[in-house]
Order: sequence, then structure tokens, then C-alpha cells
Amino acid sequence: MAAVGAEARVRAAFARQGFMRNLDARMVELSAGHCAIECAFRDDLTQHHGLFHAGVLTALADNACGFAALSLMPEGAEVLSVEFKTSFLRPAAGIAVVARGEVVKPGRTLTFCRADIFARDAAGTEALVATMMATMIRSAPEPR
Repeated sequence: MAAVGAEARVRAAFARQGFMRNLDARMVELSAGHCAIECAFRDDLTQHHGLFHAGVLTALADNACGFAALSLMPEGAEVLSVEFKTSFLRPAAGIAVVARGEVVKPGRTLTFCRADIFARDAAGTEALVATMMATMIRSAPEPR
């Protein structure tokens, strides 16, 4: 598990995300350099074929990568996405999706991450539906 202080800081940052609240997404795993975020299926999260929308998958993966990176950063640091690439491997059909992010290479300024996004069916079977490679930057807090 992430250090207690780091875990509380990361979970608090996640709790401040209005968009994740809109998705009703939950952080279901957190340890140093790893984060998993889950979202249950809802009709308002679909595209025109009734599948999870690519934007939902991308947002979950981006957050899983960002919070995995933040878990390794010192207190007072913030994290922002610099770039990411998402590859969609199959339609995201199921009762829920989960994005599992991990740090591939931490750095003082840039941290390289990846996330795999899985769709879960009613039997609990997961299928890999997308993968993301992402670069996160450590930043200082700014007044907002």
C-alpha cells in the first residue's frame, strides 16, 4: 500500500475531482506507483451502440495513471497530464470497467505511466478493452 500520508493525499485529490464524481467512479486500489479506478455501467455513459464511451475509458485511464504517478511524488506536488495515447482493442461492453494504472518510469519532472482498461461482465470475467501510455508532469500548486 502507498505510504499512509501519500495514500491519504492521493485519495483526497481523487475526492476533489468533480468529473470522477459525475461518472460515479471509485478508486478501488491504491499502492505506491499503482492505482485502479472503477466505473459501473450506466446508459448515460454510452456511445450510440450502447457501449461505454471512449471518453469515459480515456478519463478513467488518465486518472489511474495520474494518481499512480502522484502516489510517488512528495507532499505538496501536483500532477498534470502532458500527453497520452489510448488504443482501443475491442468494444467495451459489460456491467463495469476498471482502469489499472501503473508507473513505468518515475522521474523528478516527468513520470511515464501505462494503464490497461478492462470491461467486466456479470460473471466477473474481465476482458482487456483498451490500453493507454501516458506522460505526467510534476507541478507545484498554483492559486486557483
